Amino acid sequence: MQAMTDSTHALNTPPVAAPIAAKKPHSVTHHGITVSDDYAWLRDAGYPEVTDKEVLAHIAAENAWFEARMAGQKGRIDSLFTEMRARIKEADKSVPQKDGDWLYWIEFEEGAEYKKWWRRPVAGGPDELILDEVALAEGKEYFRLGALSVSASGRLLAYAVDDNGSERFTARVKDLATGELLADEIPGTLSSLVWVAQDKGFVYSLANEQWRTDNARLHWLGQPVSHDIELYHEDDDGFRVGSSLTANEQWLIVASSDHETSEVRLIPADDPLAAPILVRPRQKGVEYDVEERADSEGRGLLYIHTNDIHENFRLATAPLSSPGDWTTLIEGSDGFYLTGFELFRDFYVVEGRRGGLDQIEVRYYDDPARIEPITFPEASYSAGLGDNPEWAMDKLRLSYESMVSPATVYDYDVAGRSLEMLKVQEIPSGYDAALYTTERLEVLARDGTLIPVSIVMRKDRSSGGPLHLYGYGAYGIAIEPGFSTTRLSLVDRGFAYAIAHIRGGDDLGRAWYKAGKLERRTNTFTDFVDVARGLIERGFTAAGRISISGGSAGGELMGAVINSDPELWGAVVAHVPFVDVLATMLDETLPLTPGEWPEWGNPIEDKAAFELIRSYSPYDQVKRQAYPPLLVTAGLNDPRVTYWEPAKWVARLRELKTDGNELLLKTNMGAGHGGKSGRFESLRETAEEFAFILWQLGVVTASA
Repeated sequence: MQAMTDSTHALNTPPVAAPIAAKKPHSVTHHGITVSDDYAWLRDAGYPEVTDKEVLAHIAAENAWFEARMAGQKGRIDSLFTEMRARIKEADKSVPQKDGDWLYWIEFEEGAEYKKWWRRPVAGGPDELILDEVALAEGKEYFRLGALSVSASGRLLAYAVDDNGSERFTARVKDLATGELLADEIPGTLSSLVWVAQDKGFVYSLANEQWRTDNARLHWLGQPVSHDIELYHEDDDGFRVGSSLTANEQWLIVASSDHETSEVRLIPADDPLAAPILVRPRQKGVEYDVEERADSEGRGLLYIHTNDIHENFRLATAPLSSPGDWTTLIEGSDGFYLTGFELFRDFYVVEGRRGGLDQIEVRYYDDPARIEPITFPEASYSAGLGDNPEWAMDKLRLSYESMVSPATVYDYDVAGRSLEMLKVQEIPSGYDAALYTTERLEVLARDGTLIPVSIVMRKDRSSGGPLHLYGYGAYGIAIEPGFSTTRLSLVDRGFAYAIAHIRGGDDLGRAWYKAGKLERRTNTFTDFVDVARGLIERGFTAAGRISISGGSAGGELMGAVINSDPELWGAVVAHVPFVDVLATMLDETLPLTPGEWPEWGNPIEDKAAFELIRSYSPYDQVKRQAYPPLLVTAGLNDPRVTYWEPAKWVARLRELKTDGNELLLKTNMGAGHGGKSGRFESLRETAEEFAFILWQLGVVTASA
């Protein structure tokens, strides 16, 4: 009995030293170059099932070390969590929006982690609860609602749920008139759910064994899943398939694409078994998306958003009868980056960016010269179309925010050209925008390029104080200068918070994206470093007083810059970091790899790509040097950045780093790429992140 007590006590005793992963020699050879990897064993051979006892024991040891080292920060974490939660209006609802005969909205109840979906008849009547995420999530460690689609009749609701973070969703159908679930159940989906054929069925995509959507399938209600019909199959492993409806709901769009090439087929929505219309065969490097409406004579007319002539995209039209014959409607422009468009019955809307700032323009079918921009009051902001589900709209729902202005919902009266404010994000604990200031400046990179930076801080902040720098820089994803309530927990403690709009995103257009991918990938990393140095030179902060964070490809950025310039950073947080770039791009069996080659290069076939990726891959470039304090997160079920990438990286850092700084790894055992799923559970993880930053930078008090 005494032995059992001692054993139990030993298991509950906090570890006194960081776990050291075993080294097991392993190597691969490509292009005559051999790469050693002593920690390759951390990848469970049975993945996506992770059952290897040694692997699980090591992850558990890292989690125990995280808990032990962060135990002293519990008071700070609790305090941060409390203040962050106090900024959230717990009992909250969205602005109702009309769609057909119904008004739809979502609500959070006091204390609820998840939301409820409601509607009521436009003509009057009681509110109806159509989907209860709280009930669906009950008893689950993880819950995420994926697709949700109400049928055209308003009678049926199709939705999909992931309850472990693997991003393999199970689709169900609910009869909204009776509240009953139909027998139809489709596991393994990874897509939208698109109603067709007068609500007799819907189109979806399955994730295959490699977590790729290579199909569009039709499910007839009431029929076994085994009878579902494959409408389209994609043979290229690098392409993914998705489905949607045109705005007028007349056509099913089946699109296949990778990161640089796309191909679209159209199928009559009321006859999904009809032969598809191929808009234009794929051409490497040409992206396009399509909408349709009838012209003045009732003939089908396609609208095509494409980069075939100009990298910043043009808008073209083509007769449905000859879909590949494209005629320019809006020319491509160096100054205006045309990011998208939406068609409505009486007008259409163009979205884009000019000088990195969002632009929204209303245009008219019968008068191409008539252009009505929607203007906003601030010099730096984020704005875009919101939920506009109907074909015949006279008011447009818009979203707006800036780094000092909370999220705001507007209706824009198209005829009157006026904005009506419907809702401003409420911050129950209080928020005074007058206490804060935001700037948008440019920092000179080492190659002479000017890099935009968005900054927010308190007006009473002292120069040279701590600064948090955030970056991403991949996949052509722009980081908008938006609002954040959690960010205030740093800003109110004297931080400046900066977003580096580095190359690799498309913040300044498509050329900005291309300048940070493939053979120019390292521009992303040097831009980030140069922004930090530029902010130091301008007196915003000092070396060693900068905390930085990034996730996924942004985590790769974190790994690259701590290898190259470790002295700049006082604290680093890398969320689900894509750090084992070379090994992942060499493994075509992994879920994302073939589709990622246009972004990073194919090191299997291309020796130059192999050598370049190896030269910056954070895991491969860990060296014997001092590193800044580092907090790393991972998800055991993450299909995007597999858990072993951060685990291997931390193991190699522990082996080689020469400093005594903190190095912590937290793996969520029941979650995936996005961390924990509930709104307060995810908030606690942000509190942990900020507590780590404040701890490492020695920042204690908040401003009054």
